[in-house]
Amino acid sequence: MLKGIIIAIDGPAAAGKSTIAKRIAQKLGYTYIDTGAMYRALTHKAIQSGINMDSDHDLAKLLEETEILLIPENGGQAVWIDGVDCSDEIRSQEVTAAVSKVAAHSTVREMMVDKQRKLANDSGVVMDGRDIGTEVLPNADLKIFMTASVDERAERRYQENEKRGIHSSLSQLKEEIEKRDRADSEREVSPLKQAEDAILLDTTSKSIDEVVDKVIELAEMRMER
Repeated sequence: MLKGIIIAIDGPAAAGKSTIAKRIAQKLGYTYIDTGAMYRALTHKAIQSGINMDSDHDLAKLLEETEILLIPENGGQAVWIDGVDCSDEIRSQEVTAAVSKVAAHSTVREMMVDKQRKLANDSGVVMDGRDIGTEVLPNADLKIFMTASVDERAERRYQENEKRGIHSSLSQLKEEIEKRDRADSEREVSPLKQAEDAILLDTTSKSIDEVVDKVIELAEMRMER
């Protein structure tokens, strides 16, 4: 097992970040933190509560009143909102369609970044998201920017949905991913971009094991420095 370092993984929707990050954390005995799940949790509660998702103030107030817990579970992570396991609910298409809007608000992001940095206080952390290497953990020991073709990402999301019993259109998923890419990359606050010192890793046509092994190899190289 490597001694504790901080690994930041960024990239667009459905690039495989969460799946890869979970596996890496499991193999290294590290803590896994899925920051996207935190934004999804807030989005889910906003939808359930009828909160105006155009209002930074209303969303920030809701976040202040909300308990979001990331709990390790079976090699992955369960997401609890106010004492209720909402791990499946936060992956709904309704949440997926709205989460970029919620994540674009400046006060919401400031509050989330503060929470995320506190979670990463312990060494031996793998954190994935959109702005981990650029904003949340700019001093991370290893930064990965993970991407894949839009077609492959749409196929992955389609397969994920099928496993959860959600039937969706592959062409619609492709459109949604392209729209999400634009929203994440063009937002004013903490846009999705590759950190200058991040390593680009294209996962198109690569297996999960291949990508996990590559990132662990890179982590081991960092530890040897």
